[in-house]
Amino acid sequence: MVIQIHLLTKKDIRKEYLEKRLNLPDDVIATLNRELLNQCQLLDYSTFRMAHIFLPITEKKEADTYALVHWAREAYPKLQWALSKSDMRNATMEHYLWKPETVLVRNAYGIPEPAGGLPLLPAEMDLVFVPMLAFDKSGQRVGYGKGMYDRFLKECLPTVTTIGLSLFGPVDAIEDVNANDVPLHMVITPQTIYDFKKSKEC
Repeated sequence: MVIQIHLLTKKDIRKEYLEKRLNLPDDVIATLNRELLNQCQLLDYSTFRMAHIFLPITEKKEADTYALVHWAREAYPKLQWALSKSDMRNATMEHYLWKPETVLVRNAYGIPEPAGGLPLLPAEMDLVFVPMLAFDKSGQRVGYGKGMYDRFLKECLPTVTTIGLSLFGPVDAIEDVNANDVPLHMVITPQTIYDFKKSKEC
């Protein structure tokens, strides 16, 4: 029996999954986000000190990370949170401590960002939640194509844990993965948790 793997390029996947997400009705998005939060709550975050999170571009119907942080601030009060400010001109990110009182401002791309605060280095993060449009069965992800998170993750310590958040399950495989792409340790979807790190250890 021959198992066929359906290969798609990042460009194809990016177009397909952005359209797929944008076409989801608001009530379906709300249900998927509730289910995604339920899956996130199954993990133990007690060993982490600093978690980096992205905030959703609501127009692109990204995963609702506000709900995750709201829950985690109560469940794990010692866990601190970091947010980034993006410089799209050179595709870089600056990181800041995110406190409940931090003022957030939407940038030109609709991304909520901290107006200021205590600067942080990538090496201070031991957990990073990563945005995506799609991912494959080996933990590779497709973002918006600027490579900002891949560069950021390479600046983190090798011990950092990376978790992707996706409203959809995986594609079979991404055809044009390259050396600059950083695979994820784990991806959480509304239906299940994919643990790629554990799979590689088996």
